[in-house]
Amino acid sequence: MQYEAVIGLETHVQLKTKSKMWCGCANEFGAPPNTNVCPVCLGLPGVLPVANEEALRLTALTGLLLHCEIPPVAKFDRKNYFYPDMPKNYQITQYDQPSTVNGWLEFEFEGRLARVRITRAHLEEDVGKSFHFERHSGLDFNRAGVPLLEIVSEPDITSADMAYEYLNALKETLIQGGVSDCDMEKGMVRCDVNVSVRPAGDTRLGAKIEIKNMNSFSGVRRALEYEIERQISVLKSGGTLQQETRRWDDAAGITETMRTKEDAHDYRYFPDPDLMPFEPSTEWMETVRARLIELPLERKRRLMRDYQLPASDAEVFKHDAELSRYFETAASGAKNPKAVANWVINNLRARLVEKGSSLADLKFQPAALRELTELVENGQISSKMAQDVFIEMFDTGQSPRAIVEKKGLAQVSDTGAIEQLCDTVIAANPGPVTDFKGGKAAALNFLKGQVMKLSKGRANPGIVGQILERKLKG
Repeated sequence: MQYEAVIGLETHVQLKTKSKMWCGCANEFGAPPNTNVCPVCLGLPGVLPVANEEALRLTALTGLLLHCEIPPVAKFDRKNYFYPDMPKNYQITQYDQPSTVNGWLEFEFEGRLARVRITRAHLEEDVGKSFHFERHSGLDFNRAGVPLLEIVSEPDITSADMAYEYLNALKETLIQGGVSDCDMEKGMVRCDVNVSVRPAGDTRLGAKIEIKNMNSFSGVRRALEYEIERQISVLKSGGTLQQETRRWDDAAGITETMRTKEDAHDYRYFPDPDLMPFEPSTEWMETVRARLIELPLERKRRLMRDYQLPASDAEVFKHDAELSRYFETAASGAKNPKAVANWVINNLRARLVEKGSSLADLKFQPAALRELTELVENGQISSKMAQDVFIEMFDTGQSPRAIVEKKGLAQVSDTGAIEQLCDTVIAANPGPVTDFKGGKAAALNFLKGQVMKLSKGRANPGIVGQILERKLKG
């Protein structure tokens, strides 16, 4: 019997706010333990939470980026459970009336467009962090109360590789949308996996296994690869699977049982009595809509359509919105946008990395790149000369034309002058001339090189080749 996997992901993302969800403490990574804390995020008696409006905006913005509905009313609930790094012994979250519902995310996978439905993206607070030492444990509550968005997918994912691509597409959308920095090394993105297997073609869901403790997207992929095979092996051997939570041991490359999975009633959800329901107004939602961006995949498609860029070039700009904007400015009015893209991707980007600088540091305007490509296309300078011109304009900010004029780099295209150079080279190199006439095509390149050397690199190489061939074959 063949089996298929059914996968849903719960992705937890820290929002890009200056302060925490319910208090004014800094939302800051790397501060000394227990320094960004106050009575509110420590859960001391008598304190009252006040919602962070920017977190509410970023939640609604995420909903719009993921094509979700924004309900007219959302409320906050208490999810009750005891854990050492949960100072209140409950988490403020959203249960039956979340801020966003019913969306989807599209991404490219195996040469096609895949779509994963989003059940909800609800707002909650993060917990503190436990540190375990040889003989004791420590708790750092700096992270407690940081605004956290839980993005829950429908079980539309069918493989470990598809889960990996979904997570990367989600991360890219959130980063470019300004929702989160999504730095996994700082714990800004964490993911839990729900996975089951069933006979291929069956519509019933198998026993859902949740996997925790994955600290990278590649870890999610590896955990799924292992767990899917484990579940299939159990079923094929006549065993049964039950709903449970397992942990991923990255070093050993296996999942291990943690506990039997809790159900919703185990958390004793009830509306938080200290927080009013949130009812976003039309005016408030308009301020959120004003922050919408062009989605990365949409940008890739548009660049391919409007500028006739190949998919490989558009993919680069898909991942870098700022570089894409620079390209579009530079390519505005260009006869050959592809040539401009080549300079942006292959030369400009490499030079920025080499110099450790950014687009904001550039001394020349985007139009200068368009001017440079036009000089090459019009035969005024060679491609090799253009490389030297680019380096100088990068360093000085001078326009390409000014550099060409100052250094006398204008390419010689006068056929009469080039004919004289060719005659000189032919007379001085009888051996290569004989070789070419004898069928050694490579000898022509040597002769072209001699003409270019004689002209100090200024002769138009295309015209040189044409004249040499005509003279040698005549």
